[in-house]
Amino acid sequence: MATPEFVHLHVHTAYSLLDGAIRVKDLLAQAQAYGMPAVAITDHGSMFGVLDFYQKAKAAGIKPLLGCELYVAPGSRQEKTGKGDNRHLVVLAKNLEGYHNLIRLVTRAHQEGFYYRPRVDKELLQELNGGLIALSSCLHGVVAPELLNDDPAAAEANAREYAEIFPGRFYLEVQANNLPEQLKVNEALLELGPRWGLPVVATNDVHYLKSEDARAHDVLLCIQTGKTVNTSGRMKFQTDQLYFKSPAEMARIFPYPEVLAASVEIAARCDVALELGTYHFPAFPATDGDSMESLMTRLAREGLKERLAAPAHHFRPPEADYWQRLEYETNILVQMGYAGYFLVVADIINFARQRQIPVGPGRGSAAGSLVAYALKITDLDPLPYGLFFERFLNPERVSPPDIDVDFCYERRGEIIEYVSKTYGWPNVAHITTFGSMKTRQVIRDVGRALEAPYPEVDKIAKLVPEKLNVTLEQSLALEPRLRELRDTNPMVADILAVAEVLEGLPRHASTHASAVVIADRPLIEYLPLYKGSKGEQVTQFDMKGVEKVGLVKFDFLGLRTLTVIDQAVRLIRRSHDADFDIHSIALDDPATFALLQAANTAGVFQLESAGMRSLMVRLKPSVFEDIIALVALYRPGPMESGMHDDYVRRKHGESKVEYPLPTLSPILKETYGVILYQEQVMQIAAAVSGFSLAEADLLRRAMGKKDQAVMAAQRDRFVSGAVAQAVPKGKAVELFTLIEKFAGYGFNKSHSAAYALVAYQTAYLKAHYPLEFLA
Repeated sequence: MATPEFVHLHVHTAYSLLDGAIRVKDLLAQAQAYGMPAVAITDHGSMFGVLDFYQKAKAAGIKPLLGCELYVAPGSRQEKTGKGDNRHLVVLAKNLEGYHNLIRLVTRAHQEGFYYRPRVDKELLQELNGGLIALSSCLHGVVAPELLNDDPAAAEANAREYAEIFPGRFYLEVQANNLPEQLKVNEALLELGPRWGLPVVATNDVHYLKSEDARAHDVLLCIQTGKTVNTSGRMKFQTDQLYFKSPAEMARIFPYPEVLAASVEIAARCDVALELGTYHFPAFPATDGDSMESLMTRLAREGLKERLAAPAHHFRPPEADYWQRLEYETNILVQMGYAGYFLVVADIINFARQRQIPVGPGRGSAAGSLVAYALKITDLDPLPYGLFFERFLNPERVSPPDIDVDFCYERRGEIIEYVSKTYGWPNVAHITTFGSMKTRQVIRDVGRALEAPYPEVDKIAKLVPEKLNVTLEQSLALEPRLRELRDTNPMVADILAVAEVLEGLPRHASTHASAVVIADRPLIEYLPLYKGSKGEQVTQFDMKGVEKVGLVKFDFLGLRTLTVIDQAVRLIRRSHDADFDIHSIALDDPATFALLQAANTAGVFQLESAGMRSLMVRLKPSVFEDIIALVALYRPGPMESGMHDDYVRRKHGESKVEYPLPTLSPILKETYGVILYQEQVMQIAAAVSGFSLAEADLLRRAMGKKDQAVMAAQRDRFVSGAVAQAVPKGKAVELFTLIEKFAGYGFNKSHSAAYALVAYQTAYLKAHYPLEFLA
């Protein structure tokens, strides 16, 4: 007899934080293995994982059923009473209308109904039920408690009320968890459902993937509640059956074909196609009849004219180069529809300057944009330092611009308030970020929950190598003492086995330190939201999810150094020079470089660590470009590869400066033949193989991702282009291998240059006004 089809409609992934123990990719792999055509996600009170699940399910060829297990308040969601009286209700989106109603329900549950849990009420369900299918849920659902109390009349009244709210879309839910109470409810619903004229569907309230994961899940609940496995009266599921059962297992438990078929029927009724891939930029209110495009172009031209009229504090290329570059950049920004984005950022920075809120000179790749410099978004001229627009925004790769801005740490809140007021509170939100259960911490958490002696647990945790993002599997491969403990000590083996199941699961959602999203319409039209710990509006999708739904993030960071600089400048103007301007200082000041060469850099931005001071003493920076190089060199990759030693020796003539090809001298002369910056990789590809800078940026990205298939194609393109320009094939292959190696260490020169400027400013203040700087 063929196994009947079945679809899981009630599933808690790891995004039911510290309650679900299933990774989305593992869930989908198991669904594929079972031949399931669809699977649902119904996390508790949130939609944190919905977009990740949707995309991965689509890629796996499985229909994603998007839902949530809602908490329904006993009365009004506005009443902050009845902590333990919430009922559970599973809802699934039938279509796009249902998906958007689900977003509204979940968002309003967090923003209007939060009382220990995010809660909806029947009023909201009556308002926002369109396109949604509802299931009666678990033993805490909307029908089961009355059946457990032997009150079938009350159960029927509840069922009929929800059937009226969801006409033709409400199902009674029986579950395969083997709890005595559940068996009683199942028996009643299987009998009463047909009598009430309501369909019955089988689910399993899935919380973990495999039956053997039940113990790890129990430990997870202990971590959630701060209890141990032996704590009496703690939160505990009195069953080990909440795993992702196969259709055959479900058929054995429910010998009623109709309740299994109902799951497939519901899956067939659901078809949500999310609208992804279109960007929704915030609208800038253009003035005087200007379009955003013409306004940005005009302001950029006016700004560049003003910049070029000011005295130069560095070498400046011919003026014609600036106007040619500006026209190139503005044309691309207009074609890609990004004019409004630039105007918004410029407006925010202009507000900050009007309020005398310190703003950094630039951060990240945006320092490579001349339009950003002309609009005073950045304060570092990109042309003298060979900074590329394509490193910031590649016209051959459709992706939103990403301008990060540093503000005075103490006044960042004023920026957020201005943005919210200007672009509309409903249109602005912070972005969520998820903290995960890291290897060392999860070992400690599991050990505590299992009541293992702390010294033993601490010993195990400290054997995990101190490498970024190292996994438990990698730790066991790298550390023989950890393997030996696991193999000889049953307690250690137990802790590590449980930790391996839980490792990497999201632990909590919090507000990202800098990321803010600004939309053209209320955000609730695009994604679910929740209230942060300080009452702020936060997206339930992380940064990747925000971008996927077409929204654009803005990074407003608080940098304490800007506060220090601002306070020092105020003191200098008060006691020394009323006209002192930190932005007009010479970038070749002898006293500043003497301070740097002596490594007297306590308090100097980016240059005060012991390791950096040691490198500075050896390198002896003598020009601003050396500071840019220092910021790029003092990182794990270059330091581990010995690049910093090579650079120092070449600078001081202790090693010969050599170039892979003589024609690369103009590109690598500044760094003594060392390929230090990502921009140099791009320049080499352009000079040797005829790549456009946009194509060269795609090559750089491919090298960073180490995608072998893409790299093979790029290698062929690079070599053939070089051969066409009279480079011997063997030399071209050798050069590609060289830049591929250095691409892994190369740093974004735009970011390095912008932060080198802040470093130089603080060094200048310390060299000339030490009392004011250190005050």
